[in-house]
Amino acid sequence: MAATLPKEIRALAEGDFGEVAARFAQAGFTAGQPAKGVLTVKAATPPAERPTVLLSVGVHGDETGPIEMVAYAIEALSRTPGELAVDLMLCVGNIDAIAAGKRFIDADLNRMFRDQRGDLAGTFEAGRADTLIAATAAFFDGSGPRRWHLDLHTAIRGSRYPRFAIVPELIADEPRRALIAWLGLGGIEAVIMNPASAGTYSYWTAERYGVAGTTVELGRIGTLGQNDLSQFAAMASALHGLLRGQAQAGGNQPIVFNTAQSITKLSDAFTMSFGRDTENFTPLKKGDVIARDGDTVYTVQHDEECVVFPNPDVRVGLRAGIMVVRAG
Repeated sequence: MAATLPKEIRALAEGDFGEVAARFAQAGFTAGQPAKGVLTVKAATPPAERPTVLLSVGVHGDETGPIEMVAYAIEALSRTPGELAVDLMLCVGNIDAIAAGKRFIDADLNRMFRDQRGDLAGTFEAGRADTLIAATAAFFDGSGPRRWHLDLHTAIRGSRYPRFAIVPELIADEPRRALIAWLGLGGIEAVIMNPASAGTYSYWTAERYGVAGTTVELGRIGTLGQNDLSQFAAMASALHGLLRGQAQAGGNQPIVFNTAQSITKLSDAFTMSFGRDTENFTPLKKGDVIARDGDTVYTVQHDEECVVFPNPDVRVGLRAGIMVVRAG
């Protein structure tokens, strides 16, 4: 990690919440650090309707833009702590991978939030996921009905919609609508409705704790300390208002896509029918071959489906991409 990083960014990237936690504690909040890279800030006597927000970054160690954005946001909020209007958990997912400048140490952390991990069970990230699951369960225990989880990422590849989000279908209608509207305020252009878990952190919180959770992709991967923060301006503004309980208006309604099919890598014979530089939301026509895996051939079933997260290099048994169709 570069020695010249601004203090705020370095502290967050290393999961060092000492100064920030002290400021909230001095303002009368209950500030805790239940695990490395996890900060919780709760009102000493919270009203029943006080919202609960989990904000996670760095689940993939090479996705550094949200780390910088949130570092400055939390630093600023801690300087005026009385403005905090939610109970907050801040999680820096894979601190070791961030330090190493890698996506992960052994395996993708964002596939570990599941009951059965198979041959991933002994990985470094499996242990980290267990730590985060325990902290998350404790955080939401006894909290009110307004529960959000924003898991902030950046994408490996280009995208027809550079800023998009994945939202679990199982979220109840009213909180789902509120979440999608807020995502529009944050500059999100497209939302994919996800019908089934792929082991992601945000699906886990939605499924287990009734949280309005979402995985948010905020543009492209960049080097820590060298990201163009202007690309996160809309999301930073939306976060500013959310954490302070401010009424927010404006923003464009994201385009909503439904998941048509999930592409699973069944064996090492798996190949995709397009290159690794294929952009997210690239459209394919009915009958086009998506991937081949031995005797299994994945083809487009609708008149048009768009490919998202194509990655033939995932481990066998994991999702290698999803195909989506525009809703309505």
